[in-house]
Amino acid sequence: MMSEIVNRVENSSLIQVNLDEYYPKGERVVFDLKDCLKDELVLIEKGFRAFISENNWEDYQDKYVGVICSADAIVPLWAFMLVASHIKPFAKKTVVGNKEDLEKAIFNDILSELDYTQFQDKNVIVKGCGKHPIPESVFVAFSLMLQDYAKNIMFGEACSAVPLYKKSK
Repeated sequence: MMSEIVNRVENSSLIQVNLDEYYPKGERVVFDLKDCLKDELVLIEKGFRAFISENNWEDYQDKYVGVICSADAIVPLWAFMLVASHIKPFAKKTVVGNKEDLEKAIFNDILSELDYTQFQDKNVIVKGCGKHPIPESVFVAFSLMLQDYAKNIMFGEACSAVPLYKKSK
């Protein structure tokens, strides 16, 4: 006679956290100031201001936007500020930086709003493999915030979790 398969992890006191579950929907895009430079070398203010006033900023509606300059040029700070100020009314979030910087900023907001008391004195496993591009620094930040609450923190899967932190008694 075959016995019923029992999921011991599900029946244990372990809490598995998958940061993918916190990943907000929305397209991530990068606005590159390189395309606004003359010969990818210098920003001409008059032409740049014309571009700013003529550009359709609604293209960034409900998107997460990183603003960069990928050209090897010295771009004044106000140019980044001006672009960001025009994108802000439409975008979910705007930052200066690439897509990884954008993900860090998005998750910084999420992690700062998370109620960590749900992990109070619990054994927590932070799952590492997911379908979204979550930067490593987000996992580190999350585990550091958990330390104030969790009894134990592990990383990976329940069958092969790596211990990271154990609250001293």
